[in-house]
Amino acid sequence: MLGLELLVLLGAAVLVSQAVAQRLGVAPPVVLLVVGALLGLVPAVRQTQLPPEVVLLLFLPVLLYWESLTTSMREIRTNLRGIVLLSTVLVILTAWAVAVAGHALGLPWGPAWALGAAVAPTDATAVGVLARSLPRRQVTVLRAESLVNDGTALVVFGLAVGLTVGEEHLSVPHVGALFLLAYGGGAAVGVAVAWVNMNLRRRLDDPLLGNLVMILAPFTAFLLAEFIHASGVLAVVVSGLIMAQVAPSLIRAEHRRQALAFWPLATFIINSALFVLVGVELQYALSHLSRSVLQDALIAIGVVSVVLVVVRFAFLFSSAYLIRAIDRRPRQRELRMSHRARVVSGFAGFRGAVSLAVALSVPEALDSGAPFPDRDFIVFVTSGVIVVTLVVQGLLLPGVVRWARLPRDTSVDEEEVLAESTATEEAIEALPRLAAELGTTAKVTEWLRQEYEAHLATVRAQGAGTNEDPALLHNRHYTDLRLALIAHKRATVVRLRDERQIDDTVLRRIQTSLDYEEVRLAGREQAE
Repeated sequence: MLGLELLVLLGAAVLVSQAVAQRLGVAPPVVLLVVGALLGLVPAVRQTQLPPEVVLLLFLPVLLYWESLTTSMREIRTNLRGIVLLSTVLVILTAWAVAVAGHALGLPWGPAWALGAAVAPTDATAVGVLARSLPRRQVTVLRAESLVNDGTALVVFGLAVGLTVGEEHLSVPHVGALFLLAYGGGAAVGVAVAWVNMNLRRRLDDPLLGNLVMILAPFTAFLLAEFIHASGVLAVVVSGLIMAQVAPSLIRAEHRRQALAFWPLATFIINSALFVLVGVELQYALSHLSRSVLQDALIAIGVVSVVLVVVRFAFLFSSAYLIRAIDRRPRQRELRMSHRARVVSGFAGFRGAVSLAVALSVPEALDSGAPFPDRDFIVFVTSGVIVVTLVVQGLLLPGVVRWARLPRDTSVDEEEVLAESTATEEAIEALPRLAAELGTTAKVTEWLRQEYEAHLATVRAQGAGTNEDPALLHNRHYTDLRLALIAHKRATVVRLRDERQIDDTVLRRIQTSLDYEEVRLAGREQAE
């Protein structure tokens, strides 16, 4: 029964934490971590050890896939060089710096490198939650960095653990082969899974079956990549990025509507539960440390947290100057960001689920049967570093953003107006030809032309920023009246059901249609 009790506790913790975060205006991960730590005080909860496979094989693929589906591929191409440097070179440098610090604090080199690999990668979901107020370019770079750097960290971690247990040897060809397999194999698996996904989605008419394929895709990509010892993270990311490009012209509207109802809720629950579990895991690791080791672990948390920030800032500024010295093309000058924006990116290096999963993946014992050196120490320090980065940096980031005075990013709004107006203009131009092909009557054609022209006028007025434009006032009055009529229709249908003139099945069908219309009119249905 403990599993069911834990499920209910997690759900209640997520609900309470999100409500408190909204009430206090605090970033939700901060409150979720605090509530998780409080739950960890309950002995039965604290003794429930979270298997690393749950994070790596159940939670992580879903979160990474959704992040990949909702990331701008155009921005990734534009900033590809910076993303590659952040997700490879920075991860290796960070792991090395943390390993040096850990060794100086008394850890053997193997466990020190394992700790460095655990805390080196940033977390995509934490970045998505805590850095969404940043300009689009910065958010995209941060998210893309977090999506790719997990693969680098897992290769470094595998080497560290393998060397400690005596299963790996360190040489340039061997390490190069591991990185090639991780990235090349992961990308190949991602392409293959995306190809199968596309062909299945093209043939499936049932939205339920189509979205079942979508749910299976990230797990399939991750498992196949892990089977050949490639990067499961990269396989999921590549598969998601490909599907994000082909889905708009491949997937049908009813499939998309159903997916947009499921995925945001699923990722919200999983992401929130992970933050709570980090807090619980901190209490679990705390209970397995002696008083003397605990003091050393707390010092290590502070030292490692400082190292992470210092290395990230040093890399962001030094790599920028190095690129400017090497690449002096006009195009490169356009991509430069200000020092204040770079400071904001430095503070946005949050750690999260991947770091926890990597730390928990440290084996319990060596091949000889002896316990793995300092495993509990690594888990506790990693959990503590996650808490510090999310709480301290998460609370500081809004103030840093205000200090940076970054220009407001209006590109999304401007491009939305461009897309809406262009699509509507071309639809109006095509209206006579389409009406003739379909044999539509002149009255219906004229009515639809007037509706499209009214919509075009509204879009143009919104783009001009004139709130008192007659077209906007007309649209506002039209929308308010339509919403009032929908509410009246819904009340009538409910009354007919209560009077037993219609069945609940009929009520649900009509209610679904009314709900779709209401959401469309109210503008509450959004896809990032």
